[in-house]
Amino acid sequence: MQYRPLGRTGTTVASLALGTMGFGTETPEDEAFAVIDAYVEAGGNMLDTSDIYGAGASESTLGRWFESRPTDVTDRVLLATKGRFGTGPGVNDVGLSRRHLDRTLSNSLRRLGREQVDLYQLHGWDPLTPIEETLSFLDGAIRAGKINYFGLSNFTGWQLQLTVSTARSMGVHAPVTVQSQYSLVSREIEFEVVPAARYNGVGILPWSPLASGFLSGKYTRGQEAQTGSRGGSGNPLFEHVINELTAKEQNWETVDTLRAVADEVGASPAQVALSWATNRPGVTSSIIGARNLRQLEQNLAASDVQLGEAATERLNQVSEPKPNDYPYGPFGVKQNGRYRDSSADVLSELFTS
Repeated sequence: MQYRPLGRTGTTVASLALGTMGFGTETPEDEAFAVIDAYVEAGGNMLDTSDIYGAGASESTLGRWFESRPTDVTDRVLLATKGRFGTGPGVNDVGLSRRHLDRTLSNSLRRLGREQVDLYQLHGWDPLTPIEETLSFLDGAIRAGKINYFGLSNFTGWQLQLTVSTARSMGVHAPVTVQSQYSLVSREIEFEVVPAARYNGVGILPWSPLASGFLSGKYTRGQEAQTGSRGGSGNPLFEHVINELTAKEQNWETVDTLRAVADEVGASPAQVALSWATNRPGVTSSIIGARNLRQLEQNLAASDVQLGEAATERLNQVSEPKPNDYPYGPFGVKQNGRYRDSSADVLSELFTS
């Protein structure tokens, strides 16, 4: 297991964090406990959950795990949860307001059986709540000892930068991480989120680095999804995601290259995809899911996979986003360059090619 700083902090986390979204629902409690035990024994030290996973079932499962394990084991673990989305029928049971965050954080701590979480993440942007209100609450929660750090999730580049800049202008704590969807078939955060995060020292935590299992090697062109896979689970959300992925030819070309690289390095396609995501610039830790011990063992092996420059470049090229429109297409990208030579030839190439 590799370890990296949690953003620009003195806290160190494993390069592979354990996501627990299905614990207490898809994964029964006894099996969830076994997965967490094995993850910690392997050197993992970050558990990621949310107040809405299983309507609180995931947090409650983690709370019982913490209660049932000795302190010398649980003290190794950094606990991360999230708040923002709806937790009740009321009009104020959602968002990033002081009122909602105060209640949902208190409920998370109760379910987790903890007085404090290490990383509290804003699960999404709230256009109705002034960011100053949200930051004021989070700063107070840090000072009160309820959380150690806070992070963002599903924020765009401008939202991330606004949050950081506003925090600095207010003289309060700023976010240390951003959790975003990021994989070989979902690289659009490289347009804005990654540069903003790297500029501000905000660590990136990729979620779904295997693209709901699409990059695991289980899917083949022209064939229906296997029973037990996300695409064959009967869950409309997962099936929609997989259908969207399988409809894009570039994604299949990426999978073909992924399989070829996996054969060359003696690893599985999933392990190569995880290694690629985890070693991207600015990434602190990838969130891996594991419904059972077998999946956990396979995913953890990705920390030992070393991709050479040639293999990495092949994966980069085949999966590179190809926008045609401004500002991310070829013309827009050129506007962001710095040209020392301002000769007519250079300017002509800039505006005509």
